[in-house]
Amino acid sequence: MISLFENRKAVLIDLDGTLVDSVPDLAYGIDQMMLQLAMPVRGISAVTDWVGNGVERLVKRALVNSMEGEPSDALFQEALPLFEVAYAANNGKHSYLYEGVEIGLNYLHQQGYRLACVTNKPIAFTQPLLEVMGIADFFHVILGGDQVARRKPDPQPLLMAAEKLEVDPNQAIMLGDSINDVIAARGAGM
Repeated sequence: MISLFENRKAVLIDLDGTLVDSVPDLAYGIDQMMLQLAMPVRGISAVTDWVGNGVERLVKRALVNSMEGEPSDALFQEALPLFEVAYAANNGKHSYLYEGVEIGLNYLHQQGYRLACVTNKPIAFTQPLLEVMGIADFFHVILGGDQVARRKPDPQPLLMAAEKLEVDPNQAIMLGDSINDVIAARGAGM
């Protein structure tokens, strides 16, 4: 049987839902935003269903209380900064590493793989979260969704990470928890 890691030099890893359960902090930020807008809070259960497509989409889903639909532009423009402030103030306070993450990262590092964290989360939230979780130093490259023109599921972030790691895309593997990660990896030839 051929190993998944055979002939691989780099491992790219998604953040939310793969390394860290950040839903408690995201839900807190959403609920604080909703309170400031005098709208009903949404809670952790709803936010759990809505994460995975970036902060802007999460805020829109919370505003319309649905996976689909669009709030008014005025409401969205008012809400987004409220969320960003509330989330930034609590980023990492209630989030936690999934079991085995630190052991796995340490193993990959010891085996000589170059590691990158590739997420759709803005870098202003990504870097502090990785630091609070104590795993930032494992990564040679940390790439947030606001550092690329097109986010996952587009392959661009993965291709950029491979370039920064100085490896061919076919020498990298992508670890993630969503179809966006799969689509991006296939599009990048990983």
